[in-house]
Amino acid sequence: MQNKKIISFVQSLILLPALTLNPVSFNMSNEAPKVEAGPVVQTLKIKAQAIDEYFEARSMPMKGLGEKLALEAEKNGLDWRLLAAISVRESTGGKFACKKAGYNAFGWGSCKIGFDSHEDAIEVVARNLGGNNPKTAKRYAGKTTKGILQTYNPPSIVLRYAEQVMAIMDTISEPTPELKKELAQASA
Repeated sequence: MQNKKIISFVQSLILLPALTLNPVSFNMSNEAPKVEAGPVVQTLKIKAQAIDEYFEARSMPMKGLGEKLALEAEKNGLDWRLLAAISVRESTGGKFACKKAGYNAFGWGSCKIGFDSHEDAIEVVARNLGGNNPKTAKRYAGKTTKGILQTYNPPSIVLRYAEQVMAIMDTISEPTPELKKELAQASA
């Protein structure tokens, strides 16, 4: 019995880290990793396109960042529309971003925290909301989208904030006819 416990323990030391590794991280050359356009990449591109179409149709400065928004959401276990919708609710997609805090279209830190770029802001906010920052994990980790939003801006501050952002998320996910055609082709 003791041997089985030891064997299980040793296996977990080998298997668990192996399961969490990203195969791209083993690329030791200076070349960019080669990613085939499989269904996951296609789905990410379609999501990015839906976000960019939403921003572009409304002349929002965050247009062109759909891929970064969708990718960071994916990496951090968030709904792909969440970051875009928060930026719409907080700053009309960057039109009215925090004035004293650069590149903060999310109202992050009550507009007291600035970023070096929109991409930097997206990475930081996604990591925090996904529960992947040890300093904020206790607030966000393991929550539903609604729970994340209620923590981000509690009902005691803005009564229906979560519902407002989720309504924007629904609007973002209404694809154009062209995007509907791409979605159908990608899932076929």
